[in-house]
Amino acid sequence: MTGSTAGAADVLELLRGRGETVATAESLTAGLLAVVLTDVPGASAVVRGGLIVYATDLKSDLAGVDPALLAAGGAVQPKVAEQLAAGARERCGATWGVGLTGVAGPDPQDGAAPGTVHLGFAGATGTTVLSTRLDGDRAAVRTAAVRVALEHFATILR
Repeated sequence: MTGSTAGAADVLELLRGRGETVATAESLTAGLLAVVLTDVPGASAVVRGGLIVYATDLKSDLAGVDPALLAAGGAVQPKVAEQLAAGARERCGATWGVGLTGVAGPDPQDGAAPGTVHLGFAGATGTTVLSTRLDGDRAAVRTAAVRVALEHFATILR
């Protein structure tokens, strides 16, 4: 995860320079983004915490995702990533929230093919979502989701 660690260091430095913090709400990655962020020395000055919301009901119970949204379309949709990010930001008292949802495979979920990933980024001025399709097995999809999230977050912060 060397590339992800470098991406994490970049994001943490950008946040530190802005005097801002981050929290995560992770479904697809089950805490992997938080692990990569906190592998960087000095992360405690910027990382507030995170929510592992692997089970669908926890997306609502812990991160505040609208239960009606989950019931209507399942956990793998852009609006869920948006609400995960907002929930992480609010519940952890961070400047930024990052939410990750998707399908690592090998089977489809909620009508979405393996490799479908939605990444939400919530800040003071609103929330954005990046949807993408990633290739590979479960581990490759999860690792790539973290890398893409870090790259996109760094772009937002710049």
